[in-house]
Amino acid sequence: MNKLIALITVFFLLVVSCKKDDNSQVPLVSVNLSFNLNNPEFINLQIDNGWTYVSGGSRGILLYRISANNYKAFDRHCPYNPSSSCGLVSVDVTNLVGIDDCCGSRFLLSSGQVTQGPATRPLKEYKTSYDGSTLSVFN
Repeated sequence: MNKLIALITVFFLLVVSCKKDDNSQVPLVSVNLSFNLNNPEFINLQIDNGWTYVSGGSRGILLYRISANNYKAFDRHCPYNPSSSCGLVSVDVTNLVGIDDCCGSRFLLSSGQVTQGPATRPLKEYKTSYDGSTLSVFN
């Protein structure tokens, strides 16, 4: 009898916990890009906390330099209500935070984590590899 009650309890908990996630994800887009950081268009990536926008991803990609050999690449598509055509993350004047002016969410560019706003998910991050001159961005 105890096993039956335990089984029913587990089944009930599984059914209750399996609700649909209403927050859809930023679309999955194949990314495989390379950038020669010695080119003048990437001069901003020569200094720490430097950044630039490039084409790719869902709504463009934000490249961000943490340090000489540490780069981040984030999709500019805001993770809050990704079906909205409005959400686009831009770098603020501090060069440390990304902001979506549509919903007001703010994200640390060093990690993509949410610091403020209705967004609960971090920015979609792509993998990076740097060999001293070429920055590769991929998923």
